[in-house]
Amino acid sequence: MLHGLKSLRTGIKYASSSVCTRGLTNTHCRTRIENGVGVLTFDTPDSKVNVLNEAFGADMKAAFEELRDAPEAKSIVLISGKHDCFIAGADIHMLAACKSKEEVQTLAEGGQQMIKAVEDCKKPVVAAISGSCMGGGLEVALGCHYRIALDQKKTALSLPEVMLGLLPGSGGTQRLPKLIGLPNALQMMLTGSPANAVKAKKFGLVNEVVKPLGPGIASPEELSLRFLEKAAIKVAGQLADGSMKKPSGKKKSFVARQSHNLPLHNSYVRNFVCKKAAEGVMKKTHGLYPAPLKIIDTVKNGLENPKTGYSTEASNFGDLAMTDESAALINIFFGKQQCEKNAWGKPERMPQNVAVLGAGLMGAGIATVSLEKFPKVVLKDISDTALSSGINAEWPLRPGVV
Repeated sequence: MLHGLKSLRTGIKYASSSVCTRGLTNTHCRTRIENGVGVLTFDTPDSKVNVLNEAFGADMKAAFEELRDAPEAKSIVLISGKHDCFIAGADIHMLAACKSKEEVQTLAEGGQQMIKAVEDCKKPVVAAISGSCMGGGLEVALGCHYRIALDQKKTALSLPEVMLGLLPGSGGTQRLPKLIGLPNALQMMLTGSPANAVKAKKFGLVNEVVKPLGPGIASPEELSLRFLEKAAIKVAGQLADGSMKKPSGKKKSFVARQSHNLPLHNSYVRNFVCKKAAEGVMKKTHGLYPAPLKIIDTVKNGLENPKTGYSTEASNFGDLAMTDESAALINIFFGKQQCEKNAWGKPERMPQNVAVLGAGLMGAGIATVSLEKFPKVVLKDISDTALSSGINAEWPLRPGVV
């Protein structure tokens, strides 16, 4: 909370003292202009997440164009109305419904065009990220000129398409290497592993990290999301009036600059990095999964032939979507979703207490994660010695609680 108060004193103010004009509202997006900054909020109704599908894309395009063309908006902020989800990625059902490479390729090209419009906007565009920012969601953020992330547990930035036998199809293979360097970009795309806000800042994936607020007149989540928005509005205003420059992407130290630039611009270093990445893929997959190798080829082509980078990405995305491997991985994804659903519905009365029998490694671990959901957790074992070992194992993870 102290961090928030300190930051507020440096110039971030609440909306009650701001000039705010309401704008367009459609199914998935709403806009307003506050102190010369256009704010586009994604918020799909009756859904825990924002997902990129045709309807969402059309609404986002209309909302963005309204702010882009509004003379009173000098810059733009993209933010979600959901504290734990920026954009969770593309609608997998939409992809699974496609019957040909051409259909999938058209979807990829549409995503590329939408994000290119964001990137080419003459007004500074700031992405304010809280929660999951995955796949197409991260590609939207990559098209922005500045990125701010909320340092909370659910903030995760990733390109997990490889897990579905696909590759990032809306510009991710082209923009990410230039932003965070070829080795880091390949690692993210080939594993699909997420980066939290702090790690993303270290990579250069985001430009600023904002600490969350504690409880107050509203929930910590609501207050933190408001604070993130105010921070983004402040930065967007500074980028618009010239008091802050757009990030150049240049590394500070000579070694950092060379390690970033050499794989991008030197063919020998680039070929070495891509060769090592391909060897790692073959060792793990034995060539049974086409997506990882296609990702490496697409990234490499984009660096060597920038004019065909995006078209090659869309074409390769379409090719992969038609493979048996992708179809199987998507079916596994749908099956996992079904398994995770609660067939019994919401309980009439939520349990308040949890008891765990056995303070061994498994029992102590269950007790620890239960502390995040329930006010009281009881851990029992056959002796004080066994019980103490379980408590001592978890005490460093939950100081003052266990």
